[in-house]
Amino acid sequence: MPKQKYYVVWKGRKTGIFTSWAECEKQVKGVVGAQFKAFASDAEAEAAYLANYDNYKGKVASLGKWRLASTKPMLPSICVDAACNGSPGKLEYRGVNTETGEEIFNAGPYPDGTNNVGEFLAIVHALTWQAKHNTHIPIYSDSENAILWVTTGLCKTKLKHTAKNAVLFAIIHSAENWLAENELPEDKIIKWDTDLWGENPADFGRK
Repeated sequence: MPKQKYYVVWKGRKTGIFTSWAECEKQVKGVVGAQFKAFASDAEAEAAYLANYDNYKGKVASLGKWRLASTKPMLPSICVDAACNGSPGKLEYRGVNTETGEEIFNAGPYPDGTNNVGEFLAIVHALTWQAKHNTHIPIYSDSENAILWVTTGLCKTKLKHTAKNAVLFAIIHSAENWLAENELPEDKIIKWDTDLWGENPADFGRK
């Protein structure tokens, strides 16, 4: 049986929250610049309706679900994520302010990378950014592999080193050297709980 969905209409013939696609479609079909999105729960839909459509445009619906969770991520904090078009493929990664979604850093694209490599580099980038700005706040990643690689100090990728991705491997080696020379903050690199909190705020929205 299909799960119940809740449809938020920010701009349409009528605005509000609708419990069927048929009702939502009546409000948005043929409306120029209609603004609407489906959510998995009534609570998420209500929170989204009170917010700005731009916060959800082009992003996964579960973004921001953490605000409704009984146990929330620690704030202030940084969320990191990577996006890779193929494996190997064009790789990007970034870090954002968990609470506001404001981008703190963005790197790439790099040719012939992998998502795990990007996740690893994103965590290390967040660590170096914090060291530079003399701040020590939690870093959230949804990649268990990347967190393990960072804690062991080695990027254990099986990615083949080629002339095309030589720059990427140079960055990997630089990250490993930094980890070898610096002590990691205790219990400050944390697995993002996607089931409880929805999509990582640093997600690129390309799934």
